[in-house]
Amino acid sequence: MTKFIFVTGGVLSSLGKGITSASIATILKQSGFKVSMLKIDPYLNVDPGTMSPLEHGEVFVTADGAETDLDLGNYERFIDKTLTKINSFTTGQVYQSVIKREREGGYLGKTIQVIPHVVDEIKERIYAATEDNDFLIIELGGTVGDIEGLPFMEAIRSIRHELPKSNTMNIHLSLVPYIKAAGELKTKPTQHSVQELRRIGITPHMLVCRTERELPKNLKDKLALACDIDRNAVIEAGDAQSIYQVPLQFIKEGILTPLSEHFNIKIKPNMEKWDTLVKNILLPQNEVTIAFVGKYLDLKESYKSLTEALIHAGAHLSTKVNIHWCDSERIEDVGAYDIIGNSDAILVAGGFGQRGVNGKLAAIKYARENKVPYLGICLGMQLAIIEFAKNVLGLEDANSIEFDPATKNPLIYLIDEFIDQSGNKQLRTHESPMGGTMRLGEYPFEPLKGTHLQKAYGNNDIYYERHRHRYEANPKYKEQLENAGMIISGQSNGLIEAVELKDHPWFVGVQFHPEFTSHLETPNPIILEFVKQATKRK
Repeated sequence: MTKFIFVTGGVLSSLGKGITSASIATILKQSGFKVSMLKIDPYLNVDPGTMSPLEHGEVFVTADGAETDLDLGNYERFIDKTLTKINSFTTGQVYQSVIKREREGGYLGKTIQVIPHVVDEIKERIYAATEDNDFLIIELGGTVGDIEGLPFMEAIRSIRHELPKSNTMNIHLSLVPYIKAAGELKTKPTQHSVQELRRIGITPHMLVCRTERELPKNLKDKLALACDIDRNAVIEAGDAQSIYQVPLQFIKEGILTPLSEHFNIKIKPNMEKWDTLVKNILLPQNEVTIAFVGKYLDLKESYKSLTEALIHAGAHLSTKVNIHWCDSERIEDVGAYDIIGNSDAILVAGGFGQRGVNGKLAAIKYARENKVPYLGICLGMQLAIIEFAKNVLGLEDANSIEFDPATKNPLIYLIDEFIDQSGNKQLRTHESPMGGTMRLGEYPFEPLKGTHLQKAYGNNDIYYERHRHRYEANPKYKEQLENAGMIISGQSNGLIEAVELKDHPWFVGVQFHPEFTSHLETPNPIILEFVKQATKRK
């Protein structure tokens, strides 16, 4: 029978419930258990796909095309496992399902209420995510006391009564703030948070205390007594230099004892490889600087998976990857050389909209002309094609119809047009709620033999990567591009998946998002090779 660990948060958000949950999952996985994870978001949005990256951060895409919270990316990166749409759901999805079932007569005319109908839907989704795993770690977004989180708290309370007591565990993450004026750590916010949790009917079995200062023994004892928790189940969670240190810190804090005692099992993780990778992150032998050209630099969470993927590559190469954040709009103002001239490699990330595009084109031109290693992802590949068409093919009005619908040379066009022209029905596309078709999720691609792409991925004929876009490179220009020195190094069902330059040491653009499949223990091949090229240039 699957064992459940519910992780809730108190006092305030952004304390690190996702990293805490992923760290506990890592410890269990490295102990030989089959582990999966589930994120519950109490907001009413159906998914974060239509949310602004400036407000919500990155949208993570699963292999089966679900747009999810960025915490799911952390889960995959920690436990080295591919998750799917069943590993994430929101209040919006729950109410959507309940109302749909009511409209179809599924409740046989009964009055629909939060209890039992909404709560039952939540429990069904939790049980559906167990599959054949030994453990399922469930993270509940928000904080205790949030009105939108109450149905989920009731579902957690109800599940505890449906299963043996030793099969469910409640872990509460709370802030123990340091008040500088008083010179003291304060436990009262955590005490009140636990009191609210117990008022709802949930008693935590473990308390994880987020703190900037070391918790002395007397404060741990005080919290244990006040919150009715075993003394050895009060775990300190201090700030870490790297998020990947957290599982090691938890083990050092003694988290194995309360986990083992509660579930009555032996938990003995083998963290040798993990420890080596973390040491490579903290004490690298080399370092490189990569110019990261984007337009959401005010909130770097918008590129969370990509920055983590660079860390993964660096860990395997014992190289510190310094990210030089380059605002593409500033490049438009002062030029590429002044902004990125001292970097060892250039990365142009994905994005939507025309803002900052000219700056990205200038960065790409600089990388092409100065033989600097270049990796373009999604829009970064599309702009590489446009820059090449403008400055090498001489097509001055070359553009994407995303930016100029009337362009005479649409090097990039809507995926709908490809489907209409080719009749290709093999593409799994999704209708966006905001209109238009998006290519979401995992698709196969075939690397061309002898290319940088093929050397990075290996000798197999087909590989799989994830996508999130609605514009495609126009195959009508394929022959012109190739004749001028651009190599189409990867294709998928007739679509251009990757491009390279013949007369450049390492210039690669990919339509997919390789960062979504990068994990600490298994870095993505093309990003790993990109960092290698940066070290060679340095």
